[in-house]
Amino acid sequence: MFTGIVQAAAELVAIEEKQDFRSHVLAMPGALCEGLEIGASVAHNGCCLTVTGIEGERVSFDLMRETLRLTNLGELAIGDRVNVERAARFGDEIGGHAMSGHIICMAELIEIDEAPNNRRLWFELPASYARFLFEKGYIGVDGISLTIGEVRGRRFCVNLIPETLARTTLGARIPGDRVNIEVDPQTQAIVETVERVLAARSTS
Repeated sequence: MFTGIVQAAAELVAIEEKQDFRSHVLAMPGALCEGLEIGASVAHNGCCLTVTGIEGERVSFDLMRETLRLTNLGELAIGDRVNVERAARFGDEIGGHAMSGHIICMAELIEIDEAPNNRRLWFELPASYARFLFEKGYIGVDGISLTIGEVRGRRFCVNLIPETLARTTLGARIPGDRVNIEVDPQTQAIVETVERVLAARSTS
C-alpha cells in the first residue's frame, strides 16, 4: 500500500529494452535506500514496481508488457525524473489517501492555469473512467494524492501548492503530457457496486 505522498523525484539513469519488456535503473536518494531489499515495492509515478537489483543508490526494476501499455513509464528516457514512494509500513502516518499502486489509465494534461503561489492543472480521462470523478474526491496523479477541484464531463482539475510543484514532476508537466491515474479504491468500489446492483435490477 502507498499513501500518495511522494518522497522524491528520482532520475532514470539506465534502460535496457527487450521485446514487450523493459528494465530501468533509478538513482534513488540515499535515505530511500535504507533497508531497501530485492523484492520490495516502490511506486514509480504511482505504479507499483518490484526491486530487482541494488547497487549502492542505483536500484533496478522490471516493467512487463501490461505496465508499458497502461502507464507512462515506457515513454521515459534516460535523464527523466520519476515520482517515487516506498511502500507504507504499519504505523506510518497516512498523509494522503490509501493507494494500491495499480494504474487504471492515463490522462492527458490539457490546460495549465497559473496563479500566484499555486497552479491549476486540467486533465482529460478516457470516457469510460469519467464515472469515477467526483468534486472533492481523491485521485492519484503520477503517484501523488490529490483532491479533485472541479469536474467537467471527463475533464477534471487539481490545484497544486508550491511544495508539490517543487517535490514532484508535476511542476515540469506541459500540455500534451500523459500522467498515470489511480482512482480512489473506495470510490471505484462504490461506483462499480452500484452499477452492478442497478444492472441486476434492470434485468430482473
